[in-house]
Amino acid sequence: MNELIKTTVNENGEILVSGRELHEFLESSERYSKWFERMLGYGFTEGIDYTPYQKVHPQNKQEILDHALKLDMAKEISMLQRNEKGKQARQYFIEIEKRWNNPDMIVKRAYEILQRKVEKLTTQNLMLEQQVNELKPKADYVDTILKNKGLVTITQIAKDYGMSGTKMNELLHELKVQYKQSGQWLLYAKYQNKGYTHSDTVPITRKDGTPDIKMNTKWTQKGRLFLYDLLKRNGILPMIEREFQEAN
Repeated sequence: MNELIKTTVNENGEILVSGRELHEFLESSERYSKWFERMLGYGFTEGIDYTPYQKVHPQNKQEILDHALKLDMAKEISMLQRNEKGKQARQYFIEIEKRWNNPDMIVKRAYEILQRKVEKLTTQNLMLEQQVNELKPKADYVDTILKNKGLVTITQIAKDYGMSGTKMNELLHELKVQYKQSGQWLLYAKYQNKGYTHSDTVPITRKDGTPDIKMNTKWTQKGRLFLYDLLKRNGILPMIEREFQEAN
């Protein structure tokens, strides 16, 4: 079956459709915001039938509002158009639903959901372990650490070297300082209890509306010095030292 409209799946195993992509497929002449507001007049409820979220426009790179529609809402909206494109979209969603409810797919989906939950729990445990290990050697100075205004982000450190935070993270990965687990950078165990970093967790909401947590790691001045020595040993100097060398 050809993919007429892209679908995704949230953590609850529900099929989702982008409101903007459906609007584009249906070739509606109305502006998306006005069209979607009109569709809401048919009784759809936020948090039940759809979830609003922000995404980046592919052309102007500006943030725009989109909506993750559950499959039943996408089918009903398609039927409401009363035209060939709406009929085509509705039949397409019905076929997706049939395949989704195939017994083999149900078993496969249940296994994948279980795997994601295990991976998520593993990542959260690793995040907690890093936080505990960071504070272990400085247990008497917890308050001082939390109030330390000298904490800096990896992006701030990266600027000293004339590179982006993303590039610096990849470099520290190559130098075996940190590794990536489910999209989250974590320090290897041997660096977690050195007083180099301080981390805390912050609640976030995924674009499909599901709650999650993300770890925010900042570097202490001791950690900044560690990175300076490590990078220098590998021939990487901060911009200020490079400029000094070039001038002399």
